[in-house]
Amino acid sequence: MQKLQMLDYVVFFVYFIIVSAYGYWIYKRKQSAKISTTDFFLAEGSLTWWAIGSSLIASNISAEQFIGASGDGFAMGLAIATYEWMAAATLIVVAVFFMPIYLKNRIFTMPQFLTQRYNNTVSMIMAIFWLFLYVLVNLTSILFLGALAVSTISGLNFTACMLGLAVFAVIITLGGMKVIGYTDVIQVFFLILGGLATTYLAINLVSSENGTEGIMNGFNQMLTQSSDHFHMIFPKGHPHYASLPGLTVLIGGMWIVNLNYWGCNQYITQRALGADLKTAREGILFAAFLKLLMPIIVILPGIAAYTLYQKGLFQQEMLDASGELNKDHAYPVLLNLLPAGLKGLSFAALTAAVVASLAGKANSISTIFTLDIFKKYISPDASEQKLVRVGRVTIWVAMVMAILISPFMGIDKKGGFQFIQEMTGLVSPGVFAAFIMGFFWKKTNSSGALFAIVGGFLLSLFFKYVLPDLINLEFLAPMGFAVQNADGVYTIPFLDTMGFVFLICIAVMFVLGVQKPSLKGLEIDRSMFKVAPTFAIGASLILGIVVILYAVFW
Repeated sequence: MQKLQMLDYVVFFVYFIIVSAYGYWIYKRKQSAKISTTDFFLAEGSLTWWAIGSSLIASNISAEQFIGASGDGFAMGLAIATYEWMAAATLIVVAVFFMPIYLKNRIFTMPQFLTQRYNNTVSMIMAIFWLFLYVLVNLTSILFLGALAVSTISGLNFTACMLGLAVFAVIITLGGMKVIGYTDVIQVFFLILGGLATTYLAINLVSSENGTEGIMNGFNQMLTQSSDHFHMIFPKGHPHYASLPGLTVLIGGMWIVNLNYWGCNQYITQRALGADLKTAREGILFAAFLKLLMPIIVILPGIAAYTLYQKGLFQQEMLDASGELNKDHAYPVLLNLLPAGLKGLSFAALTAAVVASLAGKANSISTIFTLDIFKKYISPDASEQKLVRVGRVTIWVAMVMAILISPFMGIDKKGGFQFIQEMTGLVSPGVFAAFIMGFFWKKTNSSGALFAIVGGFLLSLFFKYVLPDLINLEFLAPMGFAVQNADGVYTIPFLDTMGFVFLICIAVMFVLGVQKPSLKGLEIDRSMFKVAPTFAIGASLILGIVVILYAVFW
């Protein structure tokens, strides 16, 4: 791997100075002013729609997307884009149905919703649950994978990269959500610009290797030479069917994970909770448009690398230390081809993705601990200034914990994207059941929510580790029962194991709700879900594009 050249460092430091100087300036300015918790944690009323949308994407896209999704593009092709395009459709659902409920009820944190809808016990359990998940899984894996990617591409020391990313993220996070929101606009600019530069040069290289010029010629050659990598739906028997099992990606657990991630996740929804409904919806719509663009940035380079690999290029570069083909080398190999300056831009894009995700996750950890644990149970009379100080200390503590824990997590052995999805998949069915029933069925009670959150997680663990031969709990794997037949396994069409756990939770919550109806149902009326004409047009356009993409690349 060639190291960064002087021009690359210049480009990268321009990015670094712009983002960190702005973040530090806002932080110092707020130090001398009286800052409230709603301003620090939510930037209440100060984020525009484009800042909200940019921040959503900046927090979502990190090293596991750049490295992992490109690697999956190399291995299985465009089908992995279902994560991005289904997310675009999911964001529309969240904007229309979830955000009005949160904003009308003045919900600032997800545990606050659980307190208001159920009780303090459910809220406390979920707050602790989220803190463990965010620190031990998300923050840790983002920091580890980000440092690994940055170290691999730049040749810098891994530990130095980890410390640098952590400090960079903290500088941004200490200024509060307003700093995060507006610096994320800069982050997304570099992320998209650098990502598109990598994609353009990768596809252009495909074209030049075939004696032609132009990106359209390169793309057409990819369609011809790697035609097996341009199918969204895998038939049964396909080598990668277990990872993306046919129509299950459109009907099954993909919806559960996406709706839980985008609609019931403090890390994500926090960006919109401080805005009015119109601004929040416009920001989420903007994020959905950006989601449609993401496969061009993180997946097409992997397919281009596969096409070039098939022609005999990168044969050695794609091998790991043991001599085995490693799909996750695809993106770093392509970055190595970029000319001086552009490589620095792409390096800045990767760093921006990592830092923005770290900042967003650290802010959510700080918000939940400060507002849902410290203020409620430790110091109910704490002043606004004290709560902000506690929030800032929490950010440092969480980041230090992630640095200390990450080397022992074994994230790189499994693959970062798979590691995060597997851990998230264990908690998603029960948590989403508690939220969706709490939204739309007034009789749902706290006993049902407690079963969904705790029981759903235990069921997932049970099916995965206790009965692995009876039920296969992979991220989207069809639910399979071992039976005595020629194949040895009977799968239930369109029902993955997450869907099975979700249905169990819904059934138990329904029975408990009928037996002892809750008196804490939310007031919901149809007018809450009306949307502005401009939003309806934008949402229809996004959904139409998703349908066309699936039709063309089915």
